[in-house]
Amino acid sequence: MAKDKKHNTEIVTKPQWFDGESVTIPMLQILKEDGSFHQGADMPEYDKDLIVKIHDTMQFIRTLDERMIAAQRQGRISFYLASRGEEAESVASAAALDSGDMIMGQYREQGALAYRGFTVEQFMNQLFSNEKDLGKGRQMPVHYGCAELNFMTISSPLGTQIPQATGYAFGQKMDKTGKCTICYFGEGAASEGDFHAALNMASVYKVPVIFFCRNNGYAISTPSQGEQYGGDGIAPRGIGYGIKTIRVDGNDVFAVLKATQEARRLAVEENEPVLIEAMSYRMSGHSTSDDPTGYRTREEEEGWKVKDPLDRLQKWMKNEGWLNDEDVQQQHEELKAKVLAALKEAEKVPAPHIDELINDVYDEPTPLLKEQLEELKAHIRKYPDAYPKTSGRLD
Repeated sequence: MAKDKKHNTEIVTKPQWFDGESVTIPMLQILKEDGSFHQGADMPEYDKDLIVKIHDTMQFIRTLDERMIAAQRQGRISFYLASRGEEAESVASAAALDSGDMIMGQYREQGALAYRGFTVEQFMNQLFSNEKDLGKGRQMPVHYGCAELNFMTISSPLGTQIPQATGYAFGQKMDKTGKCTICYFGEGAASEGDFHAALNMASVYKVPVIFFCRNNGYAISTPSQGEQYGGDGIAPRGIGYGIKTIRVDGNDVFAVLKATQEARRLAVEENEPVLIEAMSYRMSGHSTSDDPTGYRTREEEEGWKVKDPLDRLQKWMKNEGWLNDEDVQQQHEELKAKVLAALKEAEKVPAPHIDELINDVYDEPTPLLKEQLEELKAHIRKYPDAYPKTSGRLD
C-alpha cells in the first residue's frame, strides 16, 4: 500500500499542490432515515437473532443512560456520561467482532460492553463504586472494565488507549491468536499526539487493530469542523498513514455492522490496520457536568433527531414485522423497572474495605504503603463525619 519506495516517486516538472479537497471520502449508508434500504446496497452478514440482540442492547443502553442521568441529578451517583444518539456505533461494531477480540473504549462504549454480556448489576456496582465493583471502587463512574469479556478498563485521559491498542494488537499478531483489537475514541481525541503515534506504528508493523473514531461533532463544547480540524474530518488521516480507511453513517446499524465485519476480516486475515470514521451526533451533553445549550442550538439538535439510530432501526424492524409499537413500549417499561431495581440494590452495598486501597499495586503491600494506610485510617478516625462510607469499617 505504501507508495514511497526509497523516494522513487512519480516525477513532475511543475508544482502540484494538494490540500484537504484533493481527496473526497464518501460515507457508507445502507439503511436510510425512513427505515428502508438503499437499492443495491452491499449488505452485512446478519439474521433476525443478531438484529434483535443489537436492538435490545441499544434499547437497554438508552434506558440505562436516562435513568442514570436522573440518578446523578438526584445526587445518588457523582457523574455520568450518556451515549444517546451514538448507540449504533458501539453496539453494531461489537456485534461484528469475535468474543475473544479485545475492546479498548473511551467512555461511550457501554453498548459494546452490554452486547458482550455485562449485566445491569455489574453496571450499577461500578457506577456506585461499591464492594462488588470489579474495579474495587477505584474508578469514577462509567470507567468500566471486565477481563472476562475482553474489555480493557477505561482510562480518563484522552487517547491513551490508542497506542495501547496498537501494542496489544502487535502482541496478538506475534502470538498468532487469530484475534484483533478494536479501539474506540472521539474525533477530539484524534487531536492527541497518541493518535498519530498509534496509527503510524500500526501501519509500519501491520498489526490487527481497528481504530474506530466516533465523530459526534463536538469535543466537549468545541465544534469539530473549523475549530478541531480544517480538513475533511478524521478519515483522511488514515490514508496519510497508509491505513485502510472507511467513513460510515454512525447512525446506521447496517453500515456500521458491514464496515466492522470487513474491517475485522482485513485485520485478522491480512494483518491490515483499519480506520473507521463513524459520523454521528451526541444528543446528550458531554457529561452530566455539561450544559450543551451554551454552545449549540435547539434547532441543531432537532435536525439530528430525525437521524436517531434507534428510531431508524425500529422503523425497519416494524416494516419486517419483527417489532411493533406495543413491543417497544413494553420493553422500555420492563428495562426501566430492571434498571431501577438494580440501582436500589447497588446503592445499599457498602463501599470496598479501605484495606483494598493498597492491594494489587505490588505482589505484597510494601512497608511504606502500609504506613500510609495507617496514617489514612488515623485521619478518618479523627474526622469520621467527613467519611461516612468508610469510617465504620476501618478494622
